[in-house]
Amino acid sequence: MSAPVESEPRGTVIERAGEVIADVVERWMPSPFLFAIILSYVVFVVGMVVEGQGPTEMVGFWYDGFWAFLTFAMQMVLIIMTGFVIAYHPRVNDALQWLATFPDNGRQAVVLVGVVSMALAWIHWGLSLVVGAIFAREMGKAAYRRDIDVHYPLLCVAGYMGLGLTWHWGLSGSAPLLLATSGNEFIELGVVDDTVGTSATIFSTYALALTGLSIVFAAIVLYLLSPSPERSRDISAYVSEDELLEAKPETEPTTDESDDLAVDGGSPATDSTGGTDARLPAEKIDNSRLLGGVIALTGVAVVAWQFYSQGLDALDLNVLNFAFLFAGLAIYTRPMAYRDRFGEASEAAAGIILLFPFFAGIQGMMAGSGLAETIATGLLAVSTPETFPIIAWITGAIVNFFVPSGGGEWIVLGPSVLEAAHELGIETGHATMAYAVGDAHTNLANPFWALPLLAITDIRAREMFGYAVAMLLALIPFLTVALYVLPY
Repeated sequence: MSAPVESEPRGTVIERAGEVIADVVERWMPSPFLFAIILSYVVFVVGMVVEGQGPTEMVGFWYDGFWAFLTFAMQMVLIIMTGFVIAYHPRVNDALQWLATFPDNGRQAVVLVGVVSMALAWIHWGLSLVVGAIFAREMGKAAYRRDIDVHYPLLCVAGYMGLGLTWHWGLSGSAPLLLATSGNEFIELGVVDDTVGTSATIFSTYALALTGLSIVFAAIVLYLLSPSPERSRDISAYVSEDELLEAKPETEPTTDESDDLAVDGGSPATDSTGGTDARLPAEKIDNSRLLGGVIALTGVAVVAWQFYSQGLDALDLNVLNFAFLFAGLAIYTRPMAYRDRFGEASEAAAGIILLFPFFAGIQGMMAGSGLAETIATGLLAVSTPETFPIIAWITGAIVNFFVPSGGGEWIVLGPSVLEAAHELGIETGHATMAYAVGDAHTNLANPFWALPLLAITDIRAREMFGYAVAMLLALIPFLTVALYVLPY
């Protein structure tokens, strides 16, 4: 008699559900660019059907929306690029490789990457996105070398969790920072009388409690979603084995490398043999750590003065970008090395630069046709003081699926959300932070902000977003309870 064939372990219910969702998404999800195009046509049709707009009007709204938020788009690009240059500093990379040695199994590896990503997102979403991606890749490589089975698609989702949950409650949250910016659109519209300081939003006990509890819950779900070793696909299925086994790459340009380009983008100064002459005064100035340090300290001093004179309420989008711009220079010290790293960061931001106008066009159609206001008004009309945070979250989640831009979306929806909150006696800070979770939550179903992560991890959107959608669904009951129960 032949020996019985052992069947493959089925795994937990949550694990199997995650695999089913991942399989469906991997088979059907288009690329992020096609995703944006398809959503554009969906909103175009819905705007005509629901709002009674004509095709000519909808095209006009779409075109006008393309260019409506160029300032905000530049602020977002700066956030991701300043996060990129800091994340790719050698000492940061060394720290990530050191952390990657701690997990003893795949589940621990996924949880550690997720917790780091979510914690960093509270500080700076651009830093979280890039560090989360690098950490996921380094963790995958370390697990491969140590013969630890870890499911790489879920590891990449863990690196993206900061954008999918905690970022909009943190220091780079678009909605609270816009309210804290002098002369913002909400003051001009008369929705609020004055700026709303971050002490009422980001630094409120409500937002801090939501952040802490959410990190704990998401870590548990990541642990439960992790496939068993027999069912895991490690990084070797996505990255070449030669790259996995190669020596640690150098992550900071050497002096010679950083001299390859002149400050003005032209050819570097050369000696008689055609090579770069590091003895030239211009080259010494370009690579002067003293000069770079003085410039960096000047910027840091300006930021410190802002907080000294205004307290925590000094924080807004411009101050955040200014702070990280000069913090990066303080880390690299050599101006030329910093400039070169920014050149590399532009590649990570390229996908966002391409897609942002298309999503801005979608936003233009939703705002111009009245569709966004219809969605917000309809949902908020059925809310009560007790359920308002939940409804605000759902409102932000639905619209963010079509327009994944926290600040731009808030400009369109914010007036309706805050006016409804005021009618129900809900404080502005409470309403803003409840809405903010919805804006982050559906990033787990939209690959727009994952573009830099996809490039760094060498994974395709459809290969990881099944598990991202599984995380999105698992968070729904938790967020419902948390938003209903937590006091402001």
